[in-house]
Amino acid sequence: MRGLLEIETGRWQRVLIVGGAALLVAAGAGVLRAFNPASAGFFPPCPFRAMTGYLCPGCGTTRALHEILHGNFSAAFRLNPLMMLLLPYVGYMGASSAMETVFGRALPRFFLRPAYIWTLLVVILAYWVLRNIPLAGVWAIP
Repeated sequence: MRGLLEIETGRWQRVLIVGGAALLVAAGAGVLRAFNPASAGFFPPCPFRAMTGYLCPGCGTTRALHEILHGNFSAAFRLNPLMMLLLPYVGYMGASSAMETVFGRALPRFFLRPAYIWTLLVVILAYWVLRNIPLAGVWAIP
């Protein structure tokens, strides 16, 4: 009987951890929805951009997430197209990790072969370089 109680206690701890993480994400989304990162002064700037003046692959992500929370998907895509393309995958993997933590079974996994990971790395590096080349403002963040 003791083993069963230990398993249940461990499971409830995992449920509380995942629930707490979900509450933190929801609170962060609430703050991001309420305050525009372009005008609110408390969102941290990109350290890479502050030091070099160049855009990193993540530049514009906070503002893009703000736009998503307001339903402005085209504006979010203009701010960071790579983030918009990767966001469904990140959400799926987050849900899969949460399910695995709580229930012990994850959602089906994909994109785990090394070739996919190397391809993603090349895409991110190419995006990083291309967005810093002035192409009539195509990649620039306003």
